[in-house]
Amino acid sequence: MTSSQSEAHPPAARKLSSTRRRQLTGGALLIAVVVVLIDQGTKVWAEATLTDRERIPLIGDLLGLQLAYNPGAAFSFGEGFTWVFALLAVAATVTAIVFAFRVQRVRWAIVIGALGGASASHAGDRLFRDPGFARGHVVDFLAYGNWFIGNIADIVIFAAAITGAFFMIRAGDESTE
Repeated sequence: MTSSQSEAHPPAARKLSSTRRRQLTGGALLIAVVVVLIDQGTKVWAEATLTDRERIPLIGDLLGLQLAYNPGAAFSFGEGFTWVFALLAVAATVTAIVFAFRVQRVRWAIVIGALGGASASHAGDRLFRDPGFARGHVVDFLAYGNWFIGNIADIVIFAAAITGAFFMIRAGDESTE
């Protein structure tokens, strides 16, 4: 490709080789699996170690450990609609898988893998934990002051969403140059 041809086709518009595409897809899916294993592993640990009544302070009152089962979304919002959150978690997982097969940049493979793994872990909780299929409660154990109790997947979702938003803002800046 000559210099003038490469200018006419910016890197994002060029086709990726099949090897590179497989690497990015595999990387995104591997990140998702690692997130699921870490999140589910910490939940198993929390259920074996913690109680829902006792709070173990880690950083004073700011951060502690306390077991909780959340039928709703963040801040226990929508407790009566657990099945809706199950559907949303499955949809987010499927969407992440679709995007994993389309990803063209390493940074987006990381974000998509992280979001996919976190949503898959939440979907697993919703589908297979008590009190029953598509009504399961998410296991939470990281108590943030008196505000809410969360888990590793929640942290991953928050961090990946902020990172993805930053990437989108930066992409807008790059296109105006």
